[in-house]
Amino acid sequence: MGITRRQFFGWMGAAVGSQVSLRSNANAASNKHFTGYPDSMGVLHDISRCIGCRKCEAACNEVNSLLPPDRPFDDLTVLAQKRRPHANTYTIVNRFSSSDRQLPVYVKKQCNHCKEPACVSACFVKALKKSETGAVVYDASLCVGCRYCMIACPFDIPAYEYDNPFTPEVTKCTLCQPRIEKGQLPACVEICPKEALTFGNREELIQIARQRIKSHPDRYVDHIYGEHEMGGCNWLYISNVPFADLDMREDLGITPAPAMTSGSLAAVPVVVSLWVVFITGIHAISKRKEQMAVKDKQSAVDAILKTEQARLTDTVEKLKAKAAEEKEAAIKREVKKALDEVAEKAVATVPDPPESSSNLSESPQTGKQE
Repeated sequence: MGITRRQFFGWMGAAVGSQVSLRSNANAASNKHFTGYPDSMGVLHDISRCIGCRKCEAACNEVNSLLPPDRPFDDLTVLAQKRRPHANTYTIVNRFSSSDRQLPVYVKKQCNHCKEPACVSACFVKALKKSETGAVVYDASLCVGCRYCMIACPFDIPAYEYDNPFTPEVTKCTLCQPRIEKGQLPACVEICPKEALTFGNREELIQIARQRIKSHPDRYVDHIYGEHEMGGCNWLYISNVPFADLDMREDLGITPAPAMTSGSLAAVPVVVSLWVVFITGIHAISKRKEQMAVKDKQSAVDAILKTEQARLTDTVEKLKAKAAEEKEAAIKREVKKALDEVAEKAVATVPDPPESSSNLSESPQTGKQE
């Protein structure tokens, strides 16, 4: 049984009332944001040590069971293009060159695993969350495919499986969370031949970075990228060239994303709840209209079928009568034809009668008949 418009708007009113009554609590809760786990792990990427071998890309592809690329990982010609992670590639290496540098610079790009992630704050179904290990992890079973995380990320990292029509997911670097939980290094860190990647406690990595910058001030830019950007990241960078020359944003500030969006995101539960009720009501009304339309259409079809059945029955009877008449006429024609043929044969077989003479021979002598 379908719902009426009165029931639909009644549900809407109830939803508005219940959500408004909870609005103050929602706002209060949203004013508090998560500040990250103090003992979380991370990776320090020393850009000055990277040689662009792409071994990190190959290792990431293998441990995550991703599809092989169009060109093999030892094909370094792809470095001539500026790439970004996509649905089947969680990390990439880009090459940067300039006229004032003799050698190119290589930068590995992947999820920076923010301490207070914008993607997590934007996800109203909690499909993304910050782990104690430092990784930002994704639960595909909760994802509704809204892709707000892709819009929210200031580093343009999350990708979407547009080529998967049935069970598309949001994809990105996982910091090799399953390996970390087993006490192993992230695959990219383990395979790096020049130790351009260092895994460890985030605070200890910051100390390592500061020591390198202090020991070689002529080699490094005096900045640890990711220490404070957007509230801080678990993936850190030090570089021998300005970060702006490496297409790394320097306009992000140090305010975490949740602190900037807490007020507006507090309304998400209200909007989502009302939207669910609204969609449910519209669906029910539309469903009832469809059922009524189907019923009316079926009635019309039944009437047409009934009329056509009567017409066809009458036509069949007329055809039967006509066929019977034609059959009887044909039989009569065949009988007449057969009789005519018999008569013709009878005439042909019966002999003609002998001829009769009216004058008898007379005697020549007496002149009398003999």
